[in-house]
Amino acid sequence: MIVKNVEKKENNTATFQVEIDKDEFEKAVNAAYLKAKKQIVVPGFRKGKAPRMVVEGMYGADVFYNDAAEDIAPTALAFAVEQEKLEMVGMPSITDMDVSDEKVLTLGFEIALYPAVTLGEYKGLEVEKEKIEITDEAVDAEIDRVRNRNSRIQTVERAAAMGDTAVIDFVGTIDGVAFDGGTGSDFSLKLGSGTFIPGFEEQVVGLSAGEEKDVCVTFPEEYHADLASKDAVFHVTCKEVKETLLPELDDEFAKDVSEFDTLEEYKQSIRTSMEESRKTAVDRDFRDAVLTKAAENAEMILPDAMIDEKHERMIEEYGQNLAAQGIPLEQYIGMMGMSMDDFRRTTRPSAERQLRISLMIDEVAKAEEVAVTDEEVEAEYAKVAESYGMPVDDVKNSIPADALRKDMIERKTADLICDSAVAVDPKPVEETEEKEETTEE
Repeated sequence: MIVKNVEKKENNTATFQVEIDKDEFEKAVNAAYLKAKKQIVVPGFRKGKAPRMVVEGMYGADVFYNDAAEDIAPTALAFAVEQEKLEMVGMPSITDMDVSDEKVLTLGFEIALYPAVTLGEYKGLEVEKEKIEITDEAVDAEIDRVRNRNSRIQTVERAAAMGDTAVIDFVGTIDGVAFDGGTGSDFSLKLGSGTFIPGFEEQVVGLSAGEEKDVCVTFPEEYHADLASKDAVFHVTCKEVKETLLPELDDEFAKDVSEFDTLEEYKQSIRTSMEESRKTAVDRDFRDAVLTKAAENAEMILPDAMIDEKHERMIEEYGQNLAAQGIPLEQYIGMMGMSMDDFRRTTRPSAERQLRISLMIDEVAKAEEVAVTDEEVEAEYAKVAESYGMPVDDVKNSIPADALRKDMIERKTADLICDSAVAVDPKPVEETEEKEETTEE
């Protein structure tokens, strides 16, 4: 094989041709014939018994050329990449195929190259970090949620009030004509929950069991097209009114729902838990913002093939995570009101961002000579084995040492970047808006 016309382009792609000599191409053509012959039917011969010369005479001398080229292409590509020391990423494409009169095959390839990365600032980066502040209102709201989970409901002989549950039948009409989805029976509507369109629940307030009422509402502009902005009348029949009885907020309540003896201790435990949860989220967001900024400071041109490969892998992992919860990806996308094309369009920038961060980290690891010792790898194996309750040898069989070492180097490098970052207070909302307005002008 001969590699020729190698051209590296500015968008981190390369094109080249590989010439396969007559003898090698002939072997590939014959192999293609042997693979296909069992399915070939030629008059005068039993199925699969027609000689190659007869088949070529009937269908053309080039009948097996495409199959032969496809079979030999991976070998030709690997030869060229090895000989020219090309760092290929993504899926290659065959741009052209030519067979000369001398039966020499020439294949043209276009591949994406691993991009060169020029680092910018990655140490001591100033990045906004939210302050962790848990208000009394937030603690009270969490306690209210616990009280509601531990509440009981009882039927009452009075008019419905906000916070009550009204069991209703309803029939909706527009210009006197019932519409799809506008009818229901024995529906338990929590008044004030915002379950129905604006204005509906407020008009149910005051109804007692056995009473009827016409509720007049207007569908919001953002409602689906058939009903958006239309006036509707719902004939509502109240069948039952139920009130929610919350447990008293005292020490007994704390004992019932927690391990604490007093309400004050329980409140403090909630505050502590919320602070820990918030700290985890803030630290995660800060780390992500630092790595994103370091990646933005680096210069690199990502080939589309590389982004596409990362994007497909990301979607596949996303689908697997949803499947583990019993939700098909297509169903989830539909629930979000998107098509698959919408989903791909909105998630591709995230794939590109993750890829930029990964490439930046790899380059910093080289620049800082970040390394992981064999002892550290063994310790990590032991840690993983303990967390999953598996024997260490089973973990080693599941995770190759090179893959684990690479992951550890990436984490250690990310730590190096993030630990050097300087957290600054977020800018006031007013200042941020003024800056955006100035930029737009």
